[in-house]
Amino acid sequence: MKDSHGRVIDYLRISLTDRCNFRCIYCMPEEGVQQMPHDEILRIEEIVQAVRVAAGMGIRSIRLTGGEPLVRLGVVDLVRDIAGIPGIENVSMTTNGVLLPRMAADLKAAGLSRVNISLDTLDAEQFRQITRRGELQQTLDGIDAALAAGFDPVKINAVAVRSLNQDYLQFAELSIDRPLHVRFIEYMPVGESSGAHGCGWGKEDVISCEELFDAINEQARAKGLPELAAAGDGRPVGWGPATYFAFPGAQGTVGFISPLSRHFCGQCNRLRLTADGKLRPCLFSDEEFDLRGALRASDEEAQRAVFARALGAKPDDHHDKVGTERGMSQIGG
Repeated sequence: MKDSHGRVIDYLRISLTDRCNFRCIYCMPEEGVQQMPHDEILRIEEIVQAVRVAAGMGIRSIRLTGGEPLVRLGVVDLVRDIAGIPGIENVSMTTNGVLLPRMAADLKAAGLSRVNISLDTLDAEQFRQITRRGELQQTLDGIDAALAAGFDPVKINAVAVRSLNQDYLQFAELSIDRPLHVRFIEYMPVGESSGAHGCGWGKEDVISCEELFDAINEQARAKGLPELAAAGDGRPVGWGPATYFAFPGAQGTVGFISPLSRHFCGQCNRLRLTADGKLRPCLFSDEEFDLRGALRASDEEAQRAVFARALGAKPDDHHDKVGTERGMSQIGG
C-alpha cells in the first residue's frame, strides 16, 4: 500500500480512548478536555474490523495509544483479537505504565509485542508537577513489570521541554544497566498554541535533538563517563523514526526523535485512527476521514474506500504547521 508520494504505508496507530489517568501539562489542562460521548467511541469489535480491513490493504504493524490505552475496558481481549488477524505482524502499545504491574503478563500472553512507556522526569516532585496526579514510583513499577513480563524492547519516551529543565544524562543512564531504550522526543506543536489543550506550545520550549545529544555528552564527560556512540546493530527492533546511540557496553540505547529540527516525513509509513473513528493522514494535519460511519453501516467496501482516501491525502511534509484543532490526547499519542 503506497501513498501518492511513493511511501509504503504499513503502520496504523489506533487511539483506544481520549481518557487518561494523568493530566500532563503539555497534553491537556488540569481539568482535562471535553470527553467524547461513549457512543462516539469505536467499540472493540469495530476496532477489530478496522484492523482486519487495514491488514487486507497492507497494514502490518499496529500501535495502540490513548489517552491512556490501559484504562480502556477489554484491552487485553482486543490485543488478542488484533494479534490473531492474518497479515498483522506485531502489536505494540504506548502507555504511562501505571497499570502495567497488574496487566503486563496478560498483555504479553495475549500477543502484545512491545511497549513504549512515557516518562518525562526521574524527579518525584517534578513528576507530580508534570502529570498533575501521578506518582513516579507507579511508572517505575510499570517499567519493572514490562521487563519481568519479557517485553523486548522496552522503550522509554521522554518529551524534552526546555522550561522543565530535565536531567537528560540521568535518563540516558537508564540504558546502561538494563535493556531499556530511552528516546528523547522534541516538543511538538500539537493542539492549540493558546493553551486550550495544555500548557501551550512555544518555540522557546523546543530543544533540538542535536542540542540534547551535545548536552548529554557534556554531562557524561563531566561525570567521567564515555560519550554516546552510534548504536549500529544494537538498535532495538521495531520501525521508528529515532536515531540511536549507546554508551559503550550498555545493555540499552539512547535515541532521538526529531519531528521538527530534522523531520522524517519522507520516511513516514503511518496512518492514525482516532478513538472516535476518524482516519488522519498526518499528525500535524487537521484533515480527517470518517471510518466510524462505514464501520457502523457494516459496509466493508466503504471502509476500504475511507482508507484509500486517507492514503491519498497524506501530505509530502508537515510544512512546519503549528497547532492542530485537536490535542494529542484526542488524536492519539
